[in-house]
Amino acid sequence: MMPRTRRGLLGAASAIAIGGVVRAPWAQDLPAHEQPLYEAAKREGEVTWYTGQLQAEPSEAAGRAFSERYPGVRVNVVRTTSQVAFQRLSQDLRARAAQCDVFSSTDVSHLTYLKREGLLMPYRPENAAGMVRAARDAADADGHYQVTYLALYMMGRRSDRVTEAEAPRRWQDLVDPRWRDKLAVGHPGYSGAIGGWALLMHKMYGEAYFRALERNRPQIGRSAGDPVTTLNAGERVVGIGVPSATSLLSISRGNPLTLIYPEEGTVMLPAPSGAIRAAPHPNAAKLFMEFMCGDGYSQALRPFFAESLRPGVPPPEGSRPLDSITVITPSAAELEQRLPEIKELWRDIFRV
Repeated sequence: MMPRTRRGLLGAASAIAIGGVVRAPWAQDLPAHEQPLYEAAKREGEVTWYTGQLQAEPSEAAGRAFSERYPGVRVNVVRTTSQVAFQRLSQDLRARAAQCDVFSSTDVSHLTYLKREGLLMPYRPENAAGMVRAARDAADADGHYQVTYLALYMMGRRSDRVTEAEAPRRWQDLVDPRWRDKLAVGHPGYSGAIGGWALLMHKMYGEAYFRALERNRPQIGRSAGDPVTTLNAGERVVGIGVPSATSLLSISRGNPLTLIYPEEGTVMLPAPSGAIRAAPHPNAAKLFMEFMCGDGYSQALRPFFAESLRPGVPPPEGSRPLDSITVITPSAAELEQRLPEIKELWRDIFRV
């Protein structure tokens, strides 16, 4: 006979108190459409997520939240920039070595390409019906991908070194010679977000904008989040195309940063996710898509200041309501058709 410990007795008493059945918290609130997916996903045991939408810390937090809600299904988080994630996925698919189950990018043209090539699983998450309208409207009409992140990109400044009166107010202000050696930006060849920003700048101001910006010798990283790190380190004082979420998280941790919403418009990228048709864990992939469209995902990302995609989850503290700011967004067709030439032009001008 097994020894009866005080902890065991307390556990037994708890079971009796709820009718003799021990129910895990996650088991009490799974909607009916998730139950069979969860059972099938448990048999698969894991899901692999290639993502360029979030920084590493919130990506891992989302993975943990999924596994806590669906015990027995582990999330393998593969976090890089969106362009690198897409290159890796493309290499996997060409080699017929499927590893990725769910792919998330800040570049919608990645998902439109995958759909056109028949590489996405046609699956419309039932939880998507309860998302905010901006996410529902930007989803694929045929159900091949769903917006899982509303990404906002703007400017940021070191508030201890650049006053509000001195700060740039427009994207065009960044080419002023007074910002020479004071700017930081990501790279459109690595970051889908910076690719979208660069396309919009070229659309508004032409090649001359890039050439004038190059003369100011910005420090060029890879991801859109790199300038936030650069500003925190005090190496530069103004960040270009910085993510709202990453910046607000940095501010909450005591860094002297302030967001700038450019007068021409804040870049908003409805960032999609899709399940891969050749996913090695197809049921876990569907369940993960349901999770990203549900309350649990928005709740898991709220501490990291991501925009909420669910009406019942409050927006991040410190951000402006979406309906109070001007936003600019490149179309999927523009990204797919023009982004390759924008990347090449950037490399030619900035020599990186």
